[in-house]
Amino acid sequence: MNKQQGRPPNPIGHPGGRFTGPIVKPKNQKETLLRIWSYLRIQKVELISVVIFVIISTILSLVGPFLIGKTIDDYIVKLDISGTIRMALILAGVYIASSVLTWIQTFVMIRVSQKTIRRLRQQLFEQYQSLPLAFYDKKQQGDLMSRMTNDIENLNAALSQSVIQIVSSFLTIVGTAFALFYLDWRLALVTLIIIPLIVYATKQIIKRSSVNYKARQRDLGNLNGYIEETISNADIITLFGKEKSTLVEFKEANEKLRGSAMRADIISGFMGPVNNFMNNLGLSLVIGTGAVMAVTSGLTIGVIASFVTYTRQFFRPINQLSNLLNTFQSAIAGSERVFEVLDEVREIEDIEHAIEKSRFKGDVTFENVEFAYESGKPVLRGINFKAKAGETIAIVGPTGSGKTTIIQLLTRFYDATGGRILLDDEPLVHYKMNNVRDHVGVVLQDTYLFSGTVRENIRFGKLSATDEEVEQAAKIAYAHNFIKYLPEQYDTVLSSGGLNLSQGQRQLIAIARAILEDPDILILDEATSSVDTMTEVHIQKGLNNLMNGRTSFVIAHRLKTIENADQILVIKDGQILEQGNHDSLINAQGFYATLQNQLMAN
Repeated sequence: MNKQQGRPPNPIGHPGGRFTGPIVKPKNQKETLLRIWSYLRIQKVELISVVIFVIISTILSLVGPFLIGKTIDDYIVKLDISGTIRMALILAGVYIASSVLTWIQTFVMIRVSQKTIRRLRQQLFEQYQSLPLAFYDKKQQGDLMSRMTNDIENLNAALSQSVIQIVSSFLTIVGTAFALFYLDWRLALVTLIIIPLIVYATKQIIKRSSVNYKARQRDLGNLNGYIEETISNADIITLFGKEKSTLVEFKEANEKLRGSAMRADIISGFMGPVNNFMNNLGLSLVIGTGAVMAVTSGLTIGVIASFVTYTRQFFRPINQLSNLLNTFQSAIAGSERVFEVLDEVREIEDIEHAIEKSRFKGDVTFENVEFAYESGKPVLRGINFKAKAGETIAIVGPTGSGKTTIIQLLTRFYDATGGRILLDDEPLVHYKMNNVRDHVGVVLQDTYLFSGTVRENIRFGKLSATDEEVEQAAKIAYAHNFIKYLPEQYDTVLSSGGLNLSQGQRQLIAIARAILEDPDILILDEATSSVDTMTEVHIQKGLNNLMNGRTSFVIAHRLKTIENADQILVIKDGQILEQGNHDSLINAQGFYATLQNQLMAN
């Protein structure tokens, strides 16, 4: 199917209206962490190697302070220069080896992190391609982009460094505690007095910051959504002179993000100063107690020096763990938002043993079809009609009457909630969904062209098409006449959305794209309603070539363009009000005739 699904962007609401809502508390953090681990454990070999490197480098870092104490007591105090130099070289080797191993484990962990993030990002993108239109109708595009970029990047930042630091910090704390008790159990107990205070302070800060991290990620997504929306609709904003009101809305959204980000950062910012105070307090107790013990019980200077170094080494990983919890709060909040999308129910699944056909005749039948986007609010009621292969079916009616919904049911963006739809006398739901869409071509009123060349945009209808096939399709669509005058002809690079072409030129490329696809069923959704009369003539010629021999469904406001349709369905309030060809409906003097008279009067 020609992938030109077009939905109007979310309307720009009243100032601040879309950004209100309760702060959502984080979900089960343990469940989120376990789910992150399910991605990491795939790379067990790399993770095991990282742990081994961390263990060795931690042991080497623990040996250093012990050797410093031995050097002071056994060599420096005794003025043994050669022994001091020998120990200094050994110390240098220990610290160099520890640094090299640290670099290796960091390198391996970054690879693990990037592979994990790549897989998660791929899954999220695939999920975006598989979600139903109803999902996108309720979400801002910028918010979905924020989940793909900001939220995943927060997790990447946590994985690439934090995992190593957590393992290293835990081993360092355990190893340092063992070394402290080995040197002097009394001084070790003095060092550990501070631990309960640090744990209590950290717990209180995390408790208050987690909710704010979740709110910050939500508000960032909302702001990104608003920015994307306003940039995409800059012409509409300018046309209606809404620049000032847009700035007001942006200011409110920006201020809300500032508030949630400030609350999260201020609360988590207490972590560093509180821990530094605790560290210095612990160090002061160790030095003071050690000095007293040196005078009263003969504690050596080397042991005190080792204790001071070990104490710093003991509190440093505790500080790191406390600070890492801030990073993890942001990563968990982002991960929850990503998993929230991954857990969304995917698009309608094919039934077991679904049918697949190479070509369709194009017979389409709606039998008492009902549909509602929301339960209890029907959009279509009792739709009955039959389109024979090769016929042109026009659908007209007021805005909101259900015209586009009929098309969405035919392309299986949604499935009917009542009745059934037949394609070539077989229920539509019995076919593979992609099989149906591959044989349905769509040309919309607002055609979207991708960044790339003209040739690439036409080839989007059939990726395997040769250059000759692309140019032939353009000629049939009457697009070749203007393409040959472009700077690089078919190799001219188009901007995103094809904004460096006119509306009519974009429509002709869309028609060429559909011709190249060679669909069995064609859908034209007001394809000529936004162009001038001269351009409409060229487009109509291209459409006539495209519609020839194909079952075509045409949604149109200009009744003149559908006078030759085999059937005209007049839709009002979700029901077929009238049905017939142009002449019979005019003679019936019903709603269709009234529309025709109104247009002629205008």
